[in-house]
Amino acid sequence: MSARLVLGGLLKSPNFFSKTSRYPLKSGFNGAKFILYSAGLVGGSFAGFYLMNSRSAIHEYLFCPIVRLLTPDAEEGHKLGIFLLKWGLAPKLLFDHDVPALEVRVFDKVMSNPIGCAAGLDKNGEAIDGILQSGFAYHEIGSITPLPQPGNSKPRFFRLPQDDAVINRYGFNSAGHDNVFSNVIERVNKYLYSYFSKDNNINNLSLHQGKLLAINLGKNKTGDEVTDYLKGVEKFQSLADVLVINVSSPNTPGLRDLQSESKLTDLLSQVVGKRNSLIDSGSSLGATVHRPPILVKIAPDLTEPELLSIAEAAKKSKVDGIIVSNTTIQRPSSLFTKDEDLKSQAGGLSGTPLKEFSLKALRTMYKYTKESDLVLVGCGGISSAQDALEFGRAGATFVQIYTSYAYKGPGVVAKIKDGITEELKKEGKTWMQIIGEDSK
Repeated sequence: MSARLVLGGLLKSPNFFSKTSRYPLKSGFNGAKFILYSAGLVGGSFAGFYLMNSRSAIHEYLFCPIVRLLTPDAEEGHKLGIFLLKWGLAPKLLFDHDVPALEVRVFDKVMSNPIGCAAGLDKNGEAIDGILQSGFAYHEIGSITPLPQPGNSKPRFFRLPQDDAVINRYGFNSAGHDNVFSNVIERVNKYLYSYFSKDNNINNLSLHQGKLLAINLGKNKTGDEVTDYLKGVEKFQSLADVLVINVSSPNTPGLRDLQSESKLTDLLSQVVGKRNSLIDSGSSLGATVHRPPILVKIAPDLTEPELLSIAEAAKKSKVDGIIVSNTTIQRPSSLFTKDEDLKSQAGGLSGTPLKEFSLKALRTMYKYTKESDLVLVGCGGISSAQDALEFGRAGATFVQIYTSYAYKGPGVVAKIKDGITEELKKEGKTWMQIIGEDSK
């Protein structure tokens, strides 16, 4: 007898939903209602699962466009995104299984995949867990300045939707060291005193296995070009898996001048010295020795001789790596956006049009650093698996995204990871094996 006939017979039985059954139901409750309520419960569960899974296409094709429509001011859209991520209202990458081929061995640690979130999204460290739960293996908060500062006047953030790009001139708007420190240390303390910390052997300050937390340091508009960075190292050394020195934002007057070889060598040497002096102070997770690697973030708008100078400064100062790159002040002729007032807004351009500049700078930098121990991080215009693979083959140990995450939603992380996995499987390679292979 089929299951359908058995079930049908039970439903038709006068005793199935009666008060005299073994599990009596309330008066007035009948089989039809039971089935409807059960179906509603199951349907609601599936709907909830679908909506909270970042892989669901609805986020890219419906919710993200709605957010942009409801927030014509791009900065308000940015704030709304951080609010949703902060309070766990944004979708997560559910059932995110580690794929061995994607593992990145870097800084004596293992990242579960080569996709990171760039600085600028989570400026004040408010949404660390929400962002990492999108599937990233690296998240960089900041840039953070010693003293709170409002940044440039508004409006200062502009969308170029035809180009999947944005222009920003935020100008290091920051809550300041003390406020961001409070945000991050509160999170660590909650973890340390939680029940779950007792059974986990997590030593990453991201508080997630296989994921790293980086803290990006900047200077105040009127701050000292060395002292402000040293204050940042001293404040955040114990809380960071990685420290980043940002000398490449185009929105703070004079900041990019720090990329000259002599100034950069001096700055980075003092930063490394400060870091080394604090190694025995340990980390906020209780490690007695803690040596966060130091990266310097540079601009894409540099000539080859200037990139060579930065490579030399990085080697002399003994930093651990270079992020290539920040936003560009160039406006390529390939832009689809025709609004001249919009295109001519002052600030840094990021998104798809940035790729040609950042990738070219990365290839040049790899040429001058491949024989060293410097780690290169690719950043700028990455929105697909093919983009990420291009950066990896050009010399990036891992990559970072930001603007594509804002346009496409959290699901872009899964798409990139899945695409890389599929391509590596075809080639019979791992991510680590393709790093820099274009120059071999």
